[in-house]
Amino acid sequence: MLQQVKEPTVKAAIVALQNGDVKGWNRLFEPEATLLDDGQPRDLKRFSSEALGHERFLSIDKVSSNGLSIEREFQSDKRGRFRTYRRFTISSEGAIGKLEIGQA
Repeated sequence: MLQQVKEPTVKAAIVALQNGDVKGWNRLFEPEATLLDDGQPRDLKRFSSEALGHERFLSIDKVSSNGLSIEREFQSDKRGRFRTYRRFTISSEGAIGKLEIGQA
């Protein structure tokens, strides 16, 4: 599933999400990183603690924008199965500065 994701920070974020690795996930973000959920600001730390271990990719269907945008089938323990997107903004230091998530 990960072979189509070439951007190393994005790949590491997917691996951390899949493994429920909150510490590994949090290390990938800038200290002041932002999260938008369907365009609305959301607390990244709260999202991370609630989502990791309870949400996972079932497939990666489309990778675009040089590996920074992903559409996929997703499973959430709370909300079930649905198609979503994730768009990453990576800083020059290689950390995630902004994450945008939502239903595709």
